[in-house]
Amino acid sequence: MRKSTVYKELHFFRKSDVLVQLTKAFCHRFLPHYGDRTVDQMIQAARSIKQNIAEGFTDGQTSFETEIKLLGIAKGSNQELLEDYQDYLKQHNLPEWAKTNIPRYDDMRTFCRDHSDEIHYRPYFDRWTDEEMVNVAICLCHMVDKAMTSFLAKRDREFVEEGGIRERMTAARLDMRATQKQIISQQEQEIATLKAQNNTLTAQINSQKTQINSLTAQINSQKAQINSLTAQISSLQHKLSLQDSQQNNE
Repeated sequence: MRKSTVYKELHFFRKSDVLVQLTKAFCHRFLPHYGDRTVDQMIQAARSIKQNIAEGFTDGQTSFETEIKLLGIAKGSNQELLEDYQDYLKQHNLPEWAKTNIPRYDDMRTFCRDHSDEIHYRPYFDRWTDEEMVNVAICLCHMVDKAMTSFLAKRDREFVEEGGIRERMTAARLDMRATQKQIISQQEQEIATLKAQNNTLTAQINSQKTQINSLTAQINSQKAQINSLTAQISSLQHKLSLQDSQQNNE
């Protein structure tokens, strides 16, 4: 198993936890409690960022592919939350500080960059205006997205070079299957060669059997001739014997 990453120490995970708590506080203060699906969508998107990061690193211990997939989902949820906050600014005719050079933007950006834990933000949840709260959330979303983009690029390289346990096991199985297929192919070729040799030997045996049958027929024919000649000789000898007897009697 590859070396585990302590995801709870990663800045983008800790900032994702801030986004969950900040989004809950924002929705509670500035959005209708009933009849507006935006509240559920924003809270679910914020939770999805954090949960998929956690699950990605937990399940990713055995598979780079699973980790990259879940982190990709978290990144998508972060983008969804970002757009919800940007839509709020547009709907309420409020400025997005990063795009309008608001003087407070640099201070806010520095604060978000230097603080990744919810404890530093909570004291302001009841004090910030909706404009301030939304711009802080947007800043955090951008930072989470940038950090995750960099992290995923690194993971993609590691995946190509190493792979996780599941990927290595899959590669090993594929190698084994390739080896087995090669062995089967070699054995099939050997079987084909042996079959060809067997057919050749069978043909030779059949040819020799034909020759043997022909020779056997010749032998039998010669035996018949011998028997016939033997019978003729016996007949002639008998005649000669009779003639000798007659001459002796005379």
